[in-house]
This record gives sequence, structure tokens and C-alpha cells, in this order.
Amino acid sequence: MKKLILGTLLLTSVIVVPIPTRAGVDVNVSIGLPLPIVFAAPPEMIVLPETNVYVVPDMEVDLFFYSGWWWRPWQGHWYRSQYYNSGWGYYQGVPSFYRGIPSGWRNDYRNHRWRGHRWNYQRIHHQQVERNWGSWEKSKHWERQQTWGVQGLRHQRRSQEPSRGVQQQGTHERRKVQQNRESQQQHSEQQQGSHEGGGRK
Repeated sequence: MKKLILGTLLLTSVIVVPIPTRAGVDVNVSIGLPLPIVFAAPPEMIVLPETNVYVVPDMEVDLFFYSGWWWRPWQGHWYRSQYYNSGWGYYQGVPSFYRGIPSGWRNDYRNHRWRGHRWNYQRIHHQQVERNWGSWEKSKHWERQQTWGVQGLRHQRRSQEPSRGVQQQGTHERRKVQQNRESQQQHSEQQQGSHEGGGRK
């Protein structure tokens, strides 16, 4: 009789224990994948000035291309893929490039304005972006192309005074150079003195 009760208890614990474990797993993997975006034609893109981030502007949803990946937010989460229309995988956190994207970029696009300047953006086929983004970034392609297509942006940046931190850093570096020169001069004078002393002997 005791063996029968003990066996029943063991069987019950085996059946009951995995249930909360399975429930925990279901909770952890409950983040779904985004709905597919339907394109009437392959997308054209623009580059957002001062960012090296490309975006498909004529859509209601955000679709970015940065550093070899397509990116999209959906229901409070971020997803990325190597294709613009499929293969989305969950990305934990917010991608670093997104912090530099102005929230009103769509209005800027519609009004052809960027930071108060005329913005003559250039439309680019997505295949060009996918092939060339790396070489464009290394060669500073867009900075050299009429400063991202924004009139007066380069002139405005050049006319800006350096920040206080930059000024302090420059002052500190000049002091170090001066100290090194003085140290070298003292060392040279000491060596010359020791040679002269040797000559007197």
C-alpha cells in the first residue's frame, strides 16, 4: 500500500512540474514578427543628411537601411533583415543610428528643407544603396556631393566657432608641445655642458 501511494506521488510530480516551465518559455518567446510590407515596385530611397542612414520616404511606415541591414520598428520593437521585403528578425533594443534621426524628417522631406536650408535630395534605387553603401561611407561620398544636397549646410558648419571643449583641448595640446620643446632644449644644453667639461679635462 505504501509503495502504491509513493508511486502515485512521484507520477503526479512528474506531470505537474513541467507545466509552469512550459508556460515560462511561452512568455519569453511571445514577441511576434512584423507583418510583411507590400511594394508595388522596388523601393527608391534617399539619404538623410549628416547620417549615412537611408530611408524609403514615400511610405507610412519607417523603413531604414544602415550598415548593410534593413531596419523597421513595429509594435514597440525593432527588427532587421538583409532584404527589404522579408526575413525579418527581432533586434533587442533600439539601433544606435536611430538616436540621430530627427523626429520630423518626413516633414523636412515633403518641404524640401533640412535644418532651415533648401534640401535637394537625390532618389537612389535600393540596389545601388545595397551595393555601394560601404564605399560611399568610407569615401565621404555624400559630404562631397553638394553637402548632402542641402544648400548652405557646409558654409554654416564652417562658420561655427569651435566648442569650448575643443578650444581647451587645443590649448592643452599646445602646452604639451611647448613643454616637450623646453625639455628637449634643456636636455641638449646639459649634453653640451658635459661635452665641454670633458674637453677641459
